[in-house]
Amino acid sequence: MTDGTPALKHGEYKVPGGKLVVVDLQVVDGRLADVSISGDFFLEPDDFLPVLNGALKGLDENAAPAALTAALDAVVTEDTLLHGFSTGAITVAVRRALGRATGWADHEWEIITDAAFPTLTHVALDEVLTEEVGKGTRRPTLRFWELAESPNVFIGSFQSLRNEVDPEGARATGTHVVRRITGGGAMFTEHGNAITYSIYVPQTLVDGLSYTDSYAFLDSWVMASLEKIGVTAFYQPINDIATPQGKIGGAAQKRLANGGLLHHVTMSYDVDADKMVTVLRIGKEKLSDKGTRSAKKRVDPLRRQTGMTREAIIDVMAQTFIERTGAVRGAVTEEELAEAQRRIDTKFGTEEWLTRVP
Repeated sequence: MTDGTPALKHGEYKVPGGKLVVVDLQVVDGRLADVSISGDFFLEPDDFLPVLNGALKGLDENAAPAALTAALDAVVTEDTLLHGFSTGAITVAVRRALGRATGWADHEWEIITDAAFPTLTHVALDEVLTEEVGKGTRRPTLRFWELAESPNVFIGSFQSLRNEVDPEGARATGTHVVRRITGGGAMFTEHGNAITYSIYVPQTLVDGLSYTDSYAFLDSWVMASLEKIGVTAFYQPINDIATPQGKIGGAAQKRLANGGLLHHVTMSYDVDADKMVTVLRIGKEKLSDKGTRSAKKRVDPLRRQTGMTREAIIDVMAQTFIERTGAVRGAVTEEELAEAQRRIDTKFGTEEWLTRVP
């Protein structure tokens, strides 16, 4: 500022399903100063806010998120109660105030809803578009999938092919088996029976969030969509989206060295449970961990819960995202499709990639 007073920096973070955290601060000689935390959260004891402010005062403005959270955690005692927020949420607000982290409104968004592609093209596009967002050559994008082939199994990057897929069942049902770049578990889909979307974002959008918290944050808009259609959903950490009746879907992520982040979700609209268990080998250990004895009972499709068409549900989701982000309609470019095909030829369509974990 012209009078020599350091500029006031302002950052906000809305905790998914929780409260708003606001941080105002100044930076003096590279250190945090005059830190003021506020918001609509609940805190006990009610005179503890200055203690949290003081924990951040004097820290290096370039301190890593973990260091900021650790400084806050160091002053929190067993008698301190934080309701609707956390020390990690404060860290995100601080990072946004400093310009190290971004929010949804800091980006120009694109949404793609009308492209039907072969199975391998979808997994290749996920890598291509994530790289482009990381490089800054594509805007952050939400892309809904339409499958030109069916049925399909998408296995996680680190899953064993033989342990997850029954080859005889796959052949008998004509199932396309592909390996994606994200971790997580195998997903069985059929044309018209799944809602799958990918979000391609810069990693600054989740800066300061824990890996687990980033899942709920990136899907906060879809949780609002589900609420609009009468579905009460919640995250079952790390990456399952569920209702009290069962699992709706699962999410997975991949973070690239160039700063791009892929977050994609497959939700069950309808399911042929008999065909699913013919193709997938779902181990007893995983079922016991989920608290159910039958793979068929684990899935609670959106069609049963809502009675709405798949297209109508996607319309609600897309409109909710547009309302929240101001996204404009877009499309996959010919250049991106050509690069995806090149990667199918050299990576995703090869036996070496599919069997990288036999």
